[in-house]
Amino acid sequence: MEQFLKISSQLLDGFGQNCIIFAVTLLTAIPLGLIISFGSRSKFFPLKAVVKTFVWIIRGTPLMLQLFVVFYIPSMLWDLRFDRMTAALIAFTINYAAYFSEIFRGGIEAIPKGQYEAGQVLGMTKSQVFFKIVLLQVIKRITAPMSNEIITLVKDTSLARVIMVPEILKAAERFTMQGLIWPIFYTGAFFLIFCGVLTILFSFIEKKLDYYKG
Repeated sequence: MEQFLKISSQLLDGFGQNCIIFAVTLLTAIPLGLIISFGSRSKFFPLKAVVKTFVWIIRGTPLMLQLFVVFYIPSMLWDLRFDRMTAALIAFTINYAAYFSEIFRGGIEAIPKGQYEAGQVLGMTKSQVFFKIVLLQVIKRITAPMSNEIITLVKDTSLARVIMVPEILKAAERFTMQGLIWPIFYTGAFFLIFCGVLTILFSFIEKKLDYYKG
């Protein structure tokens, strides 16, 4: 029993690292993704080309490779070294911001132009039209794809182990190498419960947004 409690405590500490990665990535990648989506829709071609190339590179390469790049390359080229958690947070934020930006872009472009024109007829500025008319409709349209990405983020936090961030799967692996099997299933239960709670939450949000039918 003492061993179980000791191992459980270490697994919980590891899961705390997963939660930090999840929360910080979500809080930083969503606004950054919205900004990037504006860049990808810019009428200024050089900016649009740079942003689209950036998104293409990030979406076309594995998150694991991006973790290695952020952690190792700055110290090799510029003598700038991030600690393991900071490197993980930077890589996760950049990766998910690129994915979120495409979801935002698709949602914005799906809104009929008549919505913008109607707002301008009412004397609203472009920013007022976007935030007061368009944004809520965009949120409704992107809730499902965003929920998929966010649930994927929960599971992807385990990739931080490749740069030795002591998250829960890294801790479970250490105990498994000692001949213990149950920490792996214990770890799986944490992810299942976390994803299950998020699934319920997003289902609730989708129902609340049902009045946006257009």
